[in-house]
Amino acid sequence: MARVSGKIIMITGAASGLGKADAWKLAEEGATVILTDINDEGEALAREISEATGQTTRFFHQDVSDEDRWQEIMDQVVDEFGGLDVLVNNAGVAYITTPESTTLEQFRKTNAVMSEGVFLGCRAAIPAMKRRGGGSIINMSSIASHLGYPVYFAYTAAKGAVRSMTKSIAAHCQSKGYNIRCNSVHPGAIDTPMVHSSFAALGMEPPDPDKPDPSNPAGVGKPEDVANLVLYLASDESRFMNGAELLLDNALSIQ
Repeated sequence: MARVSGKIIMITGAASGLGKADAWKLAEEGATVILTDINDEGEALAREISEATGQTTRFFHQDVSDEDRWQEIMDQVVDEFGGLDVLVNNAGVAYITTPESTTLEQFRKTNAVMSEGVFLGCRAAIPAMKRRGGGSIINMSSIASHLGYPVYFAYTAAKGAVRSMTKSIAAHCQSKGYNIRCNSVHPGAIDTPMVHSSFAALGMEPPDPDKPDPSNPAGVGKPEDVANLVLYLASDESRFMNGAELLLDNALSIQ
């Protein structure tokens, strides 16, 4: 049997990069997948995944910082599917700025997407998961929350908020007996459009996960590396994994 067969799974920021890889992997493993993004290319992607896998796949346009839109989408999911089993809070944005050069607008925008957006998603998902008898919330953080990256100051701050928020949500749901788990994933550099554009902005060669780099032994991961971990956390195989922060960085953080 497929590992997430019959589960209703929502992924934010799903039109490209990590979210796209997650959507393919989860649909291939039997889930009904709801993709959301501000990028409407997600609609074509949803059709492509549905045709290739035979799984129901839907797309909703969503700005994750919009409180009302979260409730609209969650209400539709509950009405059509009876609730939600898994939420992957993946949407993100990254400005290349230091603590001195970051504007207040950039800081607020970054945190609106990745801190407030995660909060709004978790808050909307909990009641929908309770209808299904439990669920799994997967929050995409970053190794930046452990190491600190000065040139990604606002991004690092927001990902740190995701890291600690995850633990509070896990503890809250456990204390209430909701059977809802909440874990955070902390990738290192992954071969995605966002990472490529960041490297280009810094005047660096885009990463190649298939080419060793002596100056960076940890290397660069592939989106599928993250998707495999998301699949595990979405499945019942991870039923005892709760409140964890899972580093996916090929030992970068301990070098």
